[in-house]
Amino acid sequence: MNPSQIITQAQSKFQQAADFFAADLKSLRTGRASAAMLDGVSVEAYGAPMPLIQLATVTAPEAQLLQISPFDPSNLQAIVTAIRNNQQLGLNPTDDGRVIRIPIPPLNEERRREIAKQIGQKQEECMVRLRGARHDAMDAIDKAKKDKEIGEDDAKRFEKQVDDAMNKARAEVDGAAKAKEQEIMSL
Repeated sequence: MNPSQIITQAQSKFQQAADFFAADLKSLRTGRASAAMLDGVSVEAYGAPMPLIQLATVTAPEAQLLQISPFDPSNLQAIVTAIRNNQQLGLNPTDDGRVIRIPIPPLNEERRREIAKQIGQKQEECMVRLRGARHDAMDAIDKAKKDKEIGEDDAKRFEKQVDDAMNKARAEVDGAAKAKEQEIMSL
């Protein structure tokens, strides 16, 4: 693998980690209703765990309400149970036999701090992914240097490019985490 491919691959991995982190942040609950809050919910239906998205349509008709319309009404109770049993969400759904409604209560201070901690954990997981991708790229550059594919000066230049890409991704992740934390902590 030539060095420019190593740099491109590292940048791609950095961007993937940052994008995954941003998508992960969307699933965290803020004071407003968002269909993305239920993305991680798995429902036991048809004898196997299935993502909620495959079983129902999730909408947010109001700022403080989520509405779930199951494709098959027989899955209604399984969906309600899966949401109620998900401790991370802390939601209490109600159903009328056709539609599930989930009121989103305002966040109290304790719950805001818990969610802020979750942001920190998710950020650290992302940083681990970024460091792993950086480590792989640096190993590939070292291997190319040992195999005499590139010289010492080129290796230093490529290492600097990898570090620059890493710092850019780190700044993007830090910015997203700070913005989400500020959104959660504001009333």
